[in-house]
Amino acid sequence: MRQSHVRLPVRAAFALVAGTLFAGTALAHGGGLRAASGDLSVPTWLFLLTGGGVVGASFLLASFVTDRAFIRAVHGWRRVADAPLDAAMALTRVLSVAALFGIVAIGLFGPERMFRNAAILLVWVGWWAGYVATIYLVGNSWPALNPWRAVAEWVPTLDREYPERLGAWPSVVGLLAVVWLEVVSPLADDPRLLTWVIVGYSVVTLTGALVFGPDAWFGKADPVARLCRYYGQVAPIQRAEGGGLELRPPGAALTDPLPDDGRDGVAFVVAILWVTTYDGFVGTPLWGDIARGAVGLGVPAVVLYPTALLAGYALFLGVYWLASGFSRRTAETYLKPDAIARRFAPSLLPIAAGYHLAHFLGLSLSLSPALVSALSNPLQPPINPSVIVLPDWFGMLAVAFVLLGHLLAVWVAHASAYEVFPGRLQAIQSQYPFVVVMVLYTMSSLWIVSAPSAAPPFV
Repeated sequence: MRQSHVRLPVRAAFALVAGTLFAGTALAHGGGLRAASGDLSVPTWLFLLTGGGVVGASFLLASFVTDRAFIRAVHGWRRVADAPLDAAMALTRVLSVAALFGIVAIGLFGPERMFRNAAILLVWVGWWAGYVATIYLVGNSWPALNPWRAVAEWVPTLDREYPERLGAWPSVVGLLAVVWLEVVSPLADDPRLLTWVIVGYSVVTLTGALVFGPDAWFGKADPVARLCRYYGQVAPIQRAEGGGLELRPPGAALTDPLPDDGRDGVAFVVAILWVTTYDGFVGTPLWGDIARGAVGLGVPAVVLYPTALLAGYALFLGVYWLASGFSRRTAETYLKPDAIARRFAPSLLPIAAGYHLAHFLGLSLSLSPALVSALSNPLQPPINPSVIVLPDWFGMLAVAFVLLGHLLAVWVAHASAYEVFPGRLQAIQSQYPFVVVMVLYTMSSLWIVSAPSAAPPFV
């Protein structure tokens, strides 16, 4: 590889790490994992270099010991089973609508204490920490559980034409807005506030679905449905084209083109990746020092957090597009950077999934007894709900989840390269910029996971 081809990916990766170290985590979940992470018994620098080296070595191993036939055999393996999905969806949607009304009622009239209110625990522990993990570990069941889509399909709609110029950009804005709201408000602590946010989201979502139709709205604009659909691409169970369920190797569906093959689809993938990082950094002491220093210089906290959110996202997105451009040069291909960016974007999703699991599994397990207690008597739950104290070694599971997510990402990028480029050497060279970015992002993610917990300042 020529020397210029080395410098460019290194610069892009360095910019990515800089961005990771200067943007942040949501108030709702910061420290959920770190409370159970324990201390590292090795120097931090050695720990981070080892993690980055594992990802880099996996790329070299995949490049030298696999060929096109082997990759096609792995990704082509599948088993299809018939399943009465339509009948099951009719029942699950009725139950999900009832659950939505129950969450709103409990949020308004239940206990005000966070760990006693079933609405708070269901949304953050049951749904966001637990259920979302099943989407990328098992399969995307959200279409069968989406209460807003159920309501939209039960009533007549106007079926106005969805503005094509908007594409999926409303979902990108919506995902970033939800994270911003987590950071600047006690959304995970105040059940009344959470309830009104759910009501507001319901009004916006149902209005959009009733105007443009469920398919257009939940396919393009709704951030929750899109997040679940993208995470579902990581899972081993997929919905078969002819109906029923399809079992494939984990991540095999990621070598297919994005459901939305455009810049807006790439932007949403990068947004998923960015908010998982942002949802980890605000709880670290380093962010606390940065935030206090900025506020000391006269920057209002209400401006600091969304500015960091948007600046970090712009940096992540810009670095990814730069890596796509560098990939064109290292592969010496006629493909434009846009085409390369769209084709390799799905390989970022396992990284986001691995970090989500690392960040929230501890939270889900620790507070599961409190969730069960609150559900047993939503209006009068126990005064002092119990929690599970996780052992010190549990933090190493988080490290393993981060590494496994990155290893799967390297494999997906490797398999995608063989589908895009005809030559073996060309396919390998195309991955240089992306692998460098992944290695340094691995080190950044491991640093966030291993950092001691600190309360987010000024929020």
